[in-house]
Amino acid sequence: MRRLPVNDPGVPDSRSAGRYLLWLIRRSRLTVAAAALLAVAWMGCQALVPAVVGRAVDAVVNRDATALATWAALLLGVGLVQAFTGIARHRFAVTNWLSAAFRTVQVVVRQANRLGSTLPRRLDAGEVVAIGTSDITHIGSAVDITSRGVGALLAVITVTVVLLHTSVPLGLVVLLGVPLLMSVVAVLIPPLHRRQHAYRDRQGYLTGRAADLVGGLRVLRGVGGEATMAARYRAESRALGAAGVHTARIESLLEAAQVLLPGLFLVLVTWLGARFAADGRITVGQLVAFYAYAAFLVAPLRQLTEAIDKMTRGHVSSRRVVTMLRERSDLPDPPDPAPLPAGDLVDPISGVRVTPGRLTAIAATAPVDAAGIADRLGRYADGATLGGVPLAAAALSEVRARILVADNEARLFSGRLRADLDPYDIGSLESALEAAAATETVEALPDGPDTVVTDRGRCFSGGQQQRLRLARALIADPEVLVLVEPTNAVDAWTEARIAERLRVARAGRTTVVCTNSPLMLSQADRVCFVEDGRVVAVGPHAGLLGAEPGYARLVRRGNGSGPEEKREEAGEERP
Repeated sequence: MRRLPVNDPGVPDSRSAGRYLLWLIRRSRLTVAAAALLAVAWMGCQALVPAVVGRAVDAVVNRDATALATWAALLLGVGLVQAFTGIARHRFAVTNWLSAAFRTVQVVVRQANRLGSTLPRRLDAGEVVAIGTSDITHIGSAVDITSRGVGALLAVITVTVVLLHTSVPLGLVVLLGVPLLMSVVAVLIPPLHRRQHAYRDRQGYLTGRAADLVGGLRVLRGVGGEATMAARYRAESRALGAAGVHTARIESLLEAAQVLLPGLFLVLVTWLGARFAADGRITVGQLVAFYAYAAFLVAPLRQLTEAIDKMTRGHVSSRRVVTMLRERSDLPDPPDPAPLPAGDLVDPISGVRVTPGRLTAIAATAPVDAAGIADRLGRYADGATLGGVPLAAAALSEVRARILVADNEARLFSGRLRADLDPYDIGSLESALEAAAATETVEALPDGPDTVVTDRGRCFSGGQQQRLRLARALIADPEVLVLVEPTNAVDAWTEARIAERLRVARAGRTTVVCTNSPLMLSQADRVCFVEDGRVVAVGPHAGLLGAEPGYARLVRRGNGSGPEEKREEAGEERP
């Protein structure tokens, strides 16, 4: 049995939901085929049991001890084969379920990475979360039921052939009754499909709303909007519950039909068999076999109706996955990507030029201008060049490998802190924490860097989160590191330490810091002063203070809050 997840999930077929499900089945075709063959053998053995039991009963009636021993031995062999194939079938079925679920998660995560900053603008966060929580369950079940459905169908065909061979009327009842049962169940599928689709839409929307509420809880409390948003969320949650009940009505009818209709079918076949036995048209053993066949048919018929239900759910969920896979990035790769040379990183729109191996600061009168420059330097927007080659002409993967933009929109992940900060175990965690002035924060945790962080790091203050994110960026050690306001949530004493240590930690590497803090600006080799989106002055911090009045006003204004005020804003205590 192969290990999951696989290293390469492959390229999914995103032309339609059905094609995506077929792609999943093809990718696991060996285990799906094995599960189907085992399901056929398993259900086939169950289908043979009534015939063997019927022959054994006839042997007892005819007082034939030899025949009785033969049929009893055959029954034992069929039972052993059934037990083995049942265990093996279940093992392969679980593998198929997990394979489809893991593969879906892998292609979705890969697509999320490919979309990058485009993802939040194209899809609600709830849609992506719901794919990883509920949709993978339905997709895995749809792939799993494929093999079991094949086994159930062949079992019904086997029973029909046996009954036709023994009694044509009884065989015709089964041959005509099974499609009739399936057509009755199929009537419930379209309304169930529609209601599941509507419920899934509401679920994804509400999940995204919950994520937004949690992320902005502090802001809501600050403006007094917590009660209003909670009431709105409560109303939307009730609407989702009502949609769930609306869907459950059809699901309950489907579940009832899966039990009631095969049960009625069992009564009909048993009644006809008893009439035929009373008329002498079949033997007592055949009557026992017919009853057993009728009872046995309940299981495959239920599996066939279950297959329709799960394939419908899987189709609804696959449609969501396909919708995400069809999205395209705002920054696609060029048809023929060009390699990026070494050289100056330049933003022609603003005039910012970053010299390799130096610490460059960008001080902008409008923070949005600095953020826009950082986006272009990291190719989250087009316009910048590296060594004279436009970043847009290179593969986005190469740009991301060489240029890292770290801003305050980044988040810590839930889980072990060490795995978040140093996921590839580079081994520079201690030095990075020291440079980011985050050593004390980590040492204060119960298990140090091995502490499990919950709720995406919200147990840390704003300043602590900022320092941990900075440490994570330093561990990555990219060729070019662009930091956007890396110290605006820490106190002045901590900021001074970070400014000094950052210069040492990034010595010989290209670093860009977007900030108006004089503590950070004083450590830069050169400062680009930006007004109205354009560079108006370039030079060292001390030189610009005396030569550029606008720069002096900006820096003094940015330094208007004293250490105590900064600590209060960051929620930190004096070290």
